[in-house]
Amino acid sequence: MRIVSAIITSLLFIACVLSAGAQTTGIHPGTTFPLSRMFYHRGPVMLEPNVYVIWYGNWNRTNHTDTAEGQQIVRDFLNAIGGSPYFAINTTYSVSNMTISGKVSFAGETTDNGSHGRALSPGMLRSVVTNAVGSGALPTDTNGVYFVLTSSDVTETSGFCSHFCAYHYRILFRGADLKYAFVGNFARCPVICTPQPTHSPNGNPGVDGMVSAIAHELSEAVTDPDHNAWFDLQGFENADKCAWTYGHHQYKALNGTWANMGWDYFDGSGAFLYHRDFLIQRNLLRTNTRSGFRVDFCATSYDPASGAAQQ
Repeated sequence: MRIVSAIITSLLFIACVLSAGAQTTGIHPGTTFPLSRMFYHRGPVMLEPNVYVIWYGNWNRTNHTDTAEGQQIVRDFLNAIGGSPYFAINTTYSVSNMTISGKVSFAGETTDNGSHGRALSPGMLRSVVTNAVGSGALPTDTNGVYFVLTSSDVTETSGFCSHFCAYHYRILFRGADLKYAFVGNFARCPVICTPQPTHSPNGNPGVDGMVSAIAHELSEAVTDPDHNAWFDLQGFENADKCAWTYGHHQYKALNGTWANMGWDYFDGSGAFLYHRDFLIQRNLLRTNTRSGFRVDFCATSYDPASGAAQQ
């Protein structure tokens, strides 16, 4: 949502009613009906964002979630999301002289082992970001989105796991308008923040849930980076309106869990390495009917060339 864009918890499920004849298997497919419209409020959008990750806390634990393998799940997702049919949904929020390309670059990462302790206030979270930039660990990039990803022994004191699972915001630092987001490890509150609390496509429910939240917050940071661009009459941003719904084209991953998108990964010579599946929350697609009326509905993919979309 606008101001603090939290991934809203169970209350949002009430609004996501299945349409007649829609898929009823899988994890919360969500409505196929059009939703209330988004409106443009004249602010900037991000055309081709760079993503930076700050690994906060202890990501070298033996708890099967805050691990090097967990970090690699995030890296693999960030390296694949740019140019994907999923992220292309955001291209429909382009405005005059500002065309969102659908491209994303995973531009860098750094580690903060816990400089501000294990209970982060919003102010401390901002300091984590500015310390990373001010120290030179990450560049000062007004076209960047800095994700603070915390290990499961870290909380955010303004409402993580009770009022939200993630959010994005902005800060002015040395004259630069920096965009950032907080996403905690969902293993801290799996029943609240993860769609599959005990088993997930990559065998790490906490981190698999984080990846869905990263997609959510990145989409909103691109379409409403300064909280004055795209949101509806109630203040909801695009991904807020589709939160906790995963579409009508889910499939079973090899380990038997639900997924709705995936990618193959190759080495530098083009040899196949492995495949990953993900279960990612839908995003709101803006489109026109044949009669020219604006229609906004939740989707998991979009092809700008043909206009084809998958709900």
